[in-house]
Amino acid sequence: MKIGFCMLLWTTNVTGKHEKLLKDIKATGYDGVEIPIFEGSPDDYKRLGGMLDRIGLARTAVSAMGDPAMNLIGDAAARKAGINYMKWAIDSASALGANRLSGPLHSTLGQFSGTGPTTAEKNRSVSSQRAIGDHAAKKGVVIGLEALNRFECYLVNTMDDLCAHLDEIGHNNIEAMYDTFHCNIEEADPIGAFTKHTKHIVHVHISENDRGVPGRGNIPWKKTFSAIRGSGYDGWLTIESFGRGLKDLAAATKVWRDFAESPEAVYRDGFRHIKDHWKRAGR
Repeated sequence: MKIGFCMLLWTTNVTGKHEKLLKDIKATGYDGVEIPIFEGSPDDYKRLGGMLDRIGLARTAVSAMGDPAMNLIGDAAARKAGINYMKWAIDSASALGANRLSGPLHSTLGQFSGTGPTTAEKNRSVSSQRAIGDHAAKKGVVIGLEALNRFECYLVNTMDDLCAHLDEIGHNNIEAMYDTFHCNIEEADPIGAFTKHTKHIVHVHISENDRGVPGRGNIPWKKTFSAIRGSGYDGWLTIESFGRGLKDLAAATKVWRDFAESPEAVYRDGFRHIKDHWKRAGR
């Protein structure tokens, strides 16, 4: 098991100006960081990977599609644009040295049709994801698709929705991410949603119910960590939290207030939260 921290708390574009912060994250005890991929070139991420190597941080990657012109369940032009975006993101993750690229990489974030997903949309998604999976396999990257709450997407809201869709896609490089924030909104049994679908889960986001400091909210952490450890999962436990520092990101994640006294409290207290609960889960 490895502990990571998602850099979306500060930025959508990690650069050399974040080196001091990254060194402090390393000094806190983290094994790695999750790097947002939204702009730049694979060469930019290769350079960033070199800096992370020097600091001693491993890495995963995260992305999303917010432009309606890129939609993997939309018309032919939107699907082509979405697949091209995903190929670029996969190339960037590979250059970064990340073998996991996660997020709501199945449909356009925050775009709704006014109804649930149609059979035609699901079929388009299957075709899109198979093409993406083939490219990911060539680059040694596994995609962790994320089921989001109903206020952020409509294609897949629960782990049952997501994993049934993964069974249809049937590609080894297209798998699932489990996110505690979303599951504690949508699942009647968030713990059962994890244990039922462990065969598909390749990445885990540790995120409090208010997206603040893990351990200060109402998510059932004892049961959550017991289920994860009991499953034999040995991948990443990556903290995802959001703040008001980036106007566009704050608007997208619906963050209107501060959830912690400082970013340092999130990654320092959050690290201790994971370490303590993981140790207790092993007793």
